[in-house]
Amino acid sequence: MKVRYQVLLLLVLLSVITYLDRVCMNVVAKYVKADLGLDNQQLGYILAAFSLSYALFEIPTGALGDRIGARRVLTRVVVWWSVFTVLTGSAFSFIILLAIRFLFGAGEAGAYPNASIAIAHWFPRTETARAQSAIWAAGRIGGALTPLIVVPLVHAFGWRLAFGVLGILGFVWAAVWFTWFRDEPRQKPAVTEHELAEIELGRKLGSARHGIPWKAITRNTNLWTLMLMCHLFFYGSYFFTNWSSTYFQEGLGMTEDESKNFVSLSYFLGAIGCLSGGFLSDWLAQKFGLKPGRRVVAVVGLGLSALLFLGAGVLHSKTSSGYLLALSVLTKDLALPVAFAVCVDIGRQNSGVVVGAMNFAGQLGGFFITLIFGILVQQTGNFSYPLFLIAGCLLVSAALWFRIDPTKPVVLDE
Repeated sequence: MKVRYQVLLLLVLLSVITYLDRVCMNVVAKYVKADLGLDNQQLGYILAAFSLSYALFEIPTGALGDRIGARRVLTRVVVWWSVFTVLTGSAFSFIILLAIRFLFGAGEAGAYPNASIAIAHWFPRTETARAQSAIWAAGRIGGALTPLIVVPLVHAFGWRLAFGVLGILGFVWAAVWFTWFRDEPRQKPAVTEHELAEIELGRKLGSARHGIPWKAITRNTNLWTLMLMCHLFFYGSYFFTNWSSTYFQEGLGMTEDESKNFVSLSYFLGAIGCLSGGFLSDWLAQKFGLKPGRRVVAVVGLGLSALLFLGAGVLHSKTSSGYLLALSVLTKDLALPVAFAVCVDIGRQNSGVVVGAMNFAGQLGGFFITLIFGILVQQTGNFSYPLFLIAGCLLVSAALWFRIDPTKPVVLDE
């Protein structure tokens, strides 16, 4: 196996662990609410605390990775978030849990920007989207596995121990990553000259790291459009990350087993969407050019997802809405690896900052929908209203892709 694919394997495992830790709170929400005496609005504040801190620390952690490399930054990121994953199980009040989840989000921020930095330095341009698709598909597999792993753990040992078990996985990954990975392919003796030539084809990246041209980056309209697209996109993503179990059980009247199966199905289909979107985008880019190759996949995927969310909200049927929402993850996630591939396309040596900026905007979207969902449901008792809002956001997100140009770097070549 080529060394860059071994790097990708480690990043795939990272993504699985990320979503195991992230989705766990969604799966155990009813036990946490019962244990701590929380309502849906309070749960929304706890879930939103993660998204807010994640957003605030995305750009700084991505910028740090551009400066000192993904090896050290990802090690710090995973150790930090694993500590607070374990500590989540120790919370005995609303305020303590709120603080722990905020710090958990601050630790996990920067995981995907620094994974993108590793891809930018280890993969040729023609493999960028498919590498991103593998990482994001792995995250969806992690989400699919979470209820299957966590629910039996909760039944056997309680919800608190589940967080401890998941935290240990992160410590193991961090030790392997720091020991084995190197920031540049040329620093790894196992990389052959032939593979180096493949990696460096069209990358326009060197091993040296320079000061980050903040002025050029912050004034780039292409990046701002990408950020707005991601902000609206994440309204759909964070429904599944934070609220899907509650929606399935309280909104549609599913049993815990039915809910577990639909959460797993949603993430499993999301993995198929991620893989399909990345490979399809790279294939279309090679055949028709980078701009149509990225745009077509994203526009079609997000547009279909908007219609499926709308249909689920209108029908409000346990079976029909469940399957429509699961399919919406498949179509929505066609666009996910494409968005991160565009960050590498336009970011180049500043990929960490660009991914951090886009993901910052996305996490703010996650923060808002997490709060809005909890408040709307608590105040109105209607679980369909948030779905209509998400459908509208995804439709606008699809339209914004007509303004995003992956051929224009945020910083022009000298």
